[in-house]
Amino acid sequence: MLRNLIRLHSRTCYAVLERWPGVCQGGQARLPTLLENAKAYSTATSERKKFYQDVSISQGEDGMFEINLDRRKLKTPGGKIFTVPNEALAIAVATEWDSQKDTLKFYTMHLTTLCNTALDNPTHRDKDQMITAALKYLETDTICYRVEEPPGLVELQKNEWDPVLHWIEKRYNVVIGSSDSIMGPQIPEETKDTFRQHLGSYNFWALTGLEYVINQLKSVVLSFGLIDRHLTVEQAVLLSRLEEEYQIQRWGNVEWAHDYDMYELRARTAAGTLFVHLSSESSTVKRKLLQD
Repeated sequence: MLRNLIRLHSRTCYAVLERWPGVCQGGQARLPTLLENAKAYSTATSERKKFYQDVSISQGEDGMFEINLDRRKLKTPGGKIFTVPNEALAIAVATEWDSQKDTLKFYTMHLTTLCNTALDNPTHRDKDQMITAALKYLETDTICYRVEEPPGLVELQKNEWDPVLHWIEKRYNVVIGSSDSIMGPQIPEETKDTFRQHLGSYNFWALTGLEYVINQLKSVVLSFGLIDRHLTVEQAVLLSRLEEEYQIQRWGNVEWAHDYDMYELRARTAAGTLFVHLSSESSTVKRKLLQD
């Protein structure tokens, strides 16, 4: 995946950005009001006519990479210059903008949204607060809550979820367990401490992506399995929707609606996973890939 993104850069020299009203502006940027900033982060389903022809990336004096639309620097909803920490991530974001057709569909640009979140930090949280928020999902983790009936679903959950639980317990030397009680399993403090220490090894950008993945799957266990490459995106999404898939197999589904929801969840989960890995890439790895 990363090699393909790098090749995109050598295949085309994209050219630079045009104006995005309120976000991409020439000259001095106007600071948005609180209401404008809130509205900017609440337009995930908005569309607008494409206003640029060429997309390019450039490296600033601080070593950060910028996205340009027809010679205009892209800016975040909060008015900051849109910068990312490495070239691979810049290429991935530029590809999102370059792949837009006549209409910009911002709700499909998940990497751009994640970068905006990391740059503007609209909730004003630090790493410790992000880690605490992520670990709260462990207490209500999707695959830790089991049903008592019907027998078919009980068996399906055991067969599909138990192997992932056993993997993560062995991988991180922790105890998690599962329960069919409405209270869920009691997660030992030692387990939380282990995961807190592990999450602390990620930088702020990678944590932004990881929390996004956890929120999509409603599962710390599945998210770790995905980030650690134990699970594919398709597997993680399917496991997160196991009960729903069981009911669909039993009772049928609304044609097209199920597939749409599935593909949307896959797209968001894949983007978040890619964001974590690209945000964690070192410049040494990046240069080696460019030389290959």
